[in-house]
Amino acid sequence: MKVTIGVSNRHVHLTRETTDILFGPNYEFTKLRDVNQPGQFAANEKVTIKTPKATIENVRILGPIRPYNQVEISKTDAIKLGLNPPIRDSGDLKGSSPITIIGPKGTVDLEEGCIIATRHIHITPLEAQDKGLMDTKEVKVKVDGEKGGILDHVHVKIAEKSYYEMHIDTDDANANLLVNGSEVEIIK
Repeated sequence: MKVTIGVSNRHVHLTRETTDILFGPNYEFTKLRDVNQPGQFAANEKVTIKTPKATIENVRILGPIRPYNQVEISKTDAIKLGLNPPIRDSGDLKGSSPITIIGPKGTVDLEEGCIIATRHIHITPLEAQDKGLMDTKEVKVKVDGEKGGILDHVHVKIAEKSYYEMHIDTDDANANLLVNGSEVEIIK
């Protein structure tokens, strides 16, 4: 069965408290564009992420406000920053890498919160039932083409508010010559 790809560049999710420190009290993000996942959007606002080794500027914020602070980067970014963050599902931050986030009004030092996101497929319960994925935690995905191969350990994330799509980071996309909208095949 086929699924389309969504390539996820480095980005951050911020809490209300952190947003207030970085941008000022009661700041509301402005929407650049909606993303495919319902209720989520890419904000016009960007931040800088920093470690003692390096800095990466213009890191996009994804809204809306979240219950946790999270910085999602690729392994290439991690090498530049001198980090070795764990590969995790969104929100699984215990023991993840520390990082500093710099905004126009302030700075926040996170003791943990930087991860490399797992490869994952967003899917509704009804779609998961129809595709035989309801009780599946992970799948493999076959990529065709000149730089094709098998992507292993692709998590299946079942939620009512989902747009059926597989998310990979820029390293996976570049290694397999995939772009937004590319189609791959789920194999169990």
